[in-house]
Amino acid sequence: MQAMIFAAGLGTRLGDFTKETPKALVKLNGKPLLQHQIEKLINAGVRHIVVNVHHFADDIIAFLNSKNFDATIKISDEREMLLETGGGLLKARNLFIPDQPILIHNVDIFSDIDLNDLQHHHNMNNSIATLVVAKRDTSRYLLFDDNDRLTGWCNVLKQEFKWCGKTIANYKKLAFAGIHIVSPEIFKHFTLSGKFSIIDEYLNIGAEHTVSAYMFKGKSWIDVGKPDQLAKAAEMFR
Repeated sequence: MQAMIFAAGLGTRLGDFTKETPKALVKLNGKPLLQHQIEKLINAGVRHIVVNVHHFADDIIAFLNSKNFDATIKISDEREMLLETGGGLLKARNLFIPDQPILIHNVDIFSDIDLNDLQHHHNMNNSIATLVVAKRDTSRYLLFDDNDRLTGWCNVLKQEFKWCGKTIANYKKLAFAGIHIVSPEIFKHFTLSGKFSIIDEYLNIGAEHTVSAYMFKGKSWIDVGKPDQLAKAAEMFR
């Protein structure tokens, strides 16, 4: 299994923590977020990892060069322009091992998810992409049909909806967990370019191909993008 860690974000929600430090190198229990994620991936059997960089990119590259991780780590350089999740994945396409699924993980998402079970589910389900989701309150949801196939997206505060082709009346609202896995052929079906969200591309692709849900089965999940959440995660993942 190979992976990509989205580590290029500005981390503005973390306030003073990211004024002089990239979000990926903010520490949780004495260890940078990026190191936590790399070690988690390695423990799950990942040996090829792509990390995208933008904000304080040189600091992240220097950190990676200072470590001797038991994996090949490639840098996808977005210093010219921060490309968001979809553009970031597309830019990195030539850094991946051909014909292998790609596990995608946000650097600021911490959980006790079983990544090997996720990979097994993806392989058995024959989906072009598998998105980890959960039942939790949020303002934006992914919408799935009774077969757990992606059918749309909504912002409940603005009552804004986007659909994978046709509108359906009956759907499940589930929150995206910032972890997903894609089959390598997904790049053949990309319609967007430049700076764009991977969710927008999943909605496009989902009209013709299966983008499916994987229900989060763990006990702990948190986005550490804000100071109070970072403190909470420090207690959760001691």
